[in-house]
Amino acid sequence: MSSLTDYLLVSALLFSIGLAGALTRRNAILVLIGIELMLNAANLNFLAFWRYGPNPAALTGVLFAIFSISIAAAEAAVGLGIILAAHRHFKTTDVNQMNALKG
Repeated sequence: MSSLTDYLLVSALLFSIGLAGALTRRNAILVLIGIELMLNAANLNFLAFWRYGPNPAALTGVLFAIFSISIAAAEAAVGLGIILAAHRHFKTTDVNQMNALKG
């Protein structure tokens, strides 16, 4: 059986991989994937603290995780829409070349 520390270490590792991916990648889609990894690490924290908390029957961690997953899905849809519009305009997904977001 795993402990709270194990879940927090996996979550910290997942968050750091996502942060490194979001900060070092130049492709906009890979930046979105890094952000999704960070949101999944936060969901893992919600569920771990809910499971090992004083009142696991309250389901507060599960509700926060479900809300966070729905926000992540909306963020992915809007983010991909913005990336597609920028790709049509700039003909690239390189975030360094998309620095002039003028109309």
